[in-house]
Amino acid sequence: MSEALPTLWFVLIAVLWAGYLFLEGFDLGVGMLMKLVYRTDSQRRVLLNTVGPVWDGNEVWLITAIGATFAAFPAWYASLLSSLYLPFTAVLLGLIFRAVAFEWRGKVDSPAWRNRWDWAIALGSLTAAAGIGAALALTTTGLPINANGDREGGPFAWFNGYALLGAAAVVLFCLVHAAAFLALKTEGGVRGTALRVVRRFLPFALLPMLAWALTVQVQGGTMLTALALVLAAGCAAASWRSARGNRDGRAFAALGAAMVLMVGSIFAAAFPVVLPSTLDPLFDLTVDSASSSPYTLGLMSIVAAFGLPLILAYQGWTYWVFRRRISERSIPAAHAVTPL
Repeated sequence: MSEALPTLWFVLIAVLWAGYLFLEGFDLGVGMLMKLVYRTDSQRRVLLNTVGPVWDGNEVWLITAIGATFAAFPAWYASLLSSLYLPFTAVLLGLIFRAVAFEWRGKVDSPAWRNRWDWAIALGSLTAAAGIGAALALTTTGLPINANGDREGGPFAWFNGYALLGAAAVVLFCLVHAAAFLALKTEGGVRGTALRVVRRFLPFALLPMLAWALTVQVQGGTMLTALALVLAAGCAAASWRSARGNRDGRAFAALGAAMVLMVGSIFAAAFPVVLPSTLDPLFDLTVDSASSSPYTLGLMSIVAAFGLPLILAYQGWTYWVFRRRISERSIPAAHAVTPL
């Protein structure tokens, strides 16, 4: 049983990353769409209200994914985060600016004030999505790490075409995923615009993620991972057809399923390597060489068996409570508040 624990936790970490991209993906995309597509203050306030009750809960998946990596695979955590110190710092700053902007945007009734915070939300969301995409792509395609797991080269030794591919994959997925979410959560003009984004851009927005998945598939895929990619393509097609038929729930769910299948294919094709070395395959970190002790993994499994269902139940309840659609009619006019 203890021999299977590293594999179990590799699977769980892959699930956590897929869950993060599914949930945080649409609210990062909503942040970017505030400046890319929607122009009026009332429309942007609708967007903020769709993610307002859930965005901070969605970020817990990122914390949990990185925390689980630290506890279950300390060597993977140490090599990945130290090699990608700059991208992860940028992600952290982007998330901080985004969170502050959510809270401060409505504190002053001024178009200039709101515009500055709108840019903070959009750029913070873009930075976070691009940084996470680059990191995930590099952990499956490789970094210049030596036998000790240390990065060789300067602070930008990680920067290559795979990093750009991963960044583009996650950013574009977040944008179209957010549009599908807005079509499901809003009414009126906001929903109409979101549907047009999905219908026009969904087939193209998934191409970078598909290219990333195919790259890892060529390096170490199996028939099972290839089948997952075929199913992902089918889900993407179903999402596009559903959006064209105004079936919002099906479009959102099918798009999320396409992403989960592609991410699952990527991690499964990379297994058992958790971080390849571009210097020498002998320096690769694997689930066995990078994992914690069986005792640690066993204790984590017991905690996760009780804690994870509670977290899922609470987050599911939150989405159920805030399930109703929002429109511009739901948004009161902006007004100044005089402090007492």
